[in-house]
Amino acid sequence: MNPPSIDSVIGHFDAALRTLAGITRTDRPNPAESIEPCDLTDSEKKQAGRLMRVNHCGEVCAQALYIGQGLASDNEAVKEAMKQAAQEESDHLAWCEDRLEELDTHTSYLNPLFFALSFAGGAVTGLISDRVNLGLVAATEEQVIKHLDSHIDRLPESDDQSRAILEQMRVDEVKHRTTALDEGGVEFPEPVKKMMTLVSKTMTRSTYWV
Repeated sequence: MNPPSIDSVIGHFDAALRTLAGITRTDRPNPAESIEPCDLTDSEKKQAGRLMRVNHCGEVCAQALYIGQGLASDNEAVKEAMKQAAQEESDHLAWCEDRLEELDTHTSYLNPLFFALSFAGGAVTGLISDRVNLGLVAATEEQVIKHLDSHIDRLPESDDQSRAILEQMRVDEVKHRTTALDEGGVEFPEPVKKMMTLVSKTMTRSTYWV
């Protein structure tokens, strides 16, 4: 493997700082913009805020994963696919941040910890091989899709704004999983997926409250 260029390192470091600082850029309009706001009760706002905080942390982890993979991979086609997916994940991050502000709640205080763990995972799999690298993306997106399905059902019935954001995120995550497999990603065995599920549950349960 060739070491990453200085420009690449600086670019990825800048992306990491922006992610953790909440300075995100989006290329697409927020799916909730065209939806008429509704009045939520205090308990409904609290529930929606906790769920959106979990999803925001998931997008922080996605950025870390792609940054780590981008630094480790030499394959330009893989890096380009990662770059496109990372931009869409950046859209998700911005949408979730906007919604959290509207719901008058905070992002997870555990974001830096999960960012570091995700970055390490992306870098390690990137060093192993592109097939494993892409396989991690596919397996991760599979976990994310399951969480999104659950959260869409658990949102307050009248919270159409949060639901619109999560539904568009789900469309994108399905595409990212398909792209990763089409580019040659290996399908992880079930024991590995089960271990990832346990890790994912730890993240979701902790960030729901913190």
